[in-house]
Amino acid sequence: MNAHEEAGEGQQRMTNGRAGEKALVLCSGGVDSTTLLARAVERYGAENVFALSISYGQKHVREIDSARQVAAYYGVRQRFLDLGVIFAESNCSLLAHSTEDVPESSYADQLAASEGATVSTYVPFRNGLFLSAAASEALSLGCSVLYYGAHHDDWAGNAYPDCSQEFVDAMAAAISQGTGGELRLEAPFVQWSKADIVREGLRLDVPYELTWSCYEGGERPCGVCATCIDRARAFEANGAADPLLS
Repeated sequence: MNAHEEAGEGQQRMTNGRAGEKALVLCSGGVDSTTLLARAVERYGAENVFALSISYGQKHVREIDSARQVAAYYGVRQRFLDLGVIFAESNCSLLAHSTEDVPESSYADQLAASEGATVSTYVPFRNGLFLSAAASEALSLGCSVLYYGAHHDDWAGNAYPDCSQEFVDAMAAAISQGTGGELRLEAPFVQWSKADIVREGLRLDVPYELTWSCYEGGERPCGVCATCIDRARAFEANGAADPLLS
C-alpha cells in the first residue's frame, strides 16, 4: 500500500466517528498538529473540539504562541499544561537549559552521523508523557477521541521512536485498556509524509502563516534545523510557498 492509499485510510478512519463526540487534539502550533486540528474541526465542529498545548521547557515560547493563535483562529477551547520539570535533568538540545546546540542538518544526516541513535532533539519519551497527560485531560473534558499528529517522516530511521506506528499502536492499546474503552487514540497521519500533510492542509485552507516549526526562536525560521528543512521540502513538493518565508 502506498502513502496515498494509507492517507486515504487515515482519512476514512477519522471520518467514521460517532455523532455527538468530542475530540481533544494535541496542538504544538506546528504544521502537523494544526492540520490535524483543522480536520477535527471539519469533522466535529469547533464547539466539540479542544486543543491541548504543552510546555516542556523548550528553548522558546514561539510554538506556544502559535498554538494559541491557531486555536483562536478555529474558535476551539484551549487547555495548557507545563511539564517542564520532568525534563529538568535532560540535556536534550531542544531544552532551554541544554548545553547543546540544535543541529543544523537534516534528520537523515544526523542519523547517519549517530549510527542510528536517536537525534539530539529527541526529548526523553516526551510524546508518551504528553499522550498520557492528554488522555486524562480528554476524559475529564468528556472527549471520546484523542488526536496525535505523528507522521512518517519523524520516525523514519528511528529519529523519533515515539512517533512510530508501533508506538502509536502500543499507546492506543494502553489508552483504550486504561480508560475502559471510553477513549481512543487516533494518529491518522502516522503513515503520511509531511508533504501529504501539507497537501491536506492546503485543501483545508489551513492558516500556515500562524504556525511555527523551527526549533529556534526568532522572527523568521532559521531554515537550517531539521524541522525547517522538512517543512521547506513539504511545501516545495506541493508547488506551494511557505507563508513564513514569503
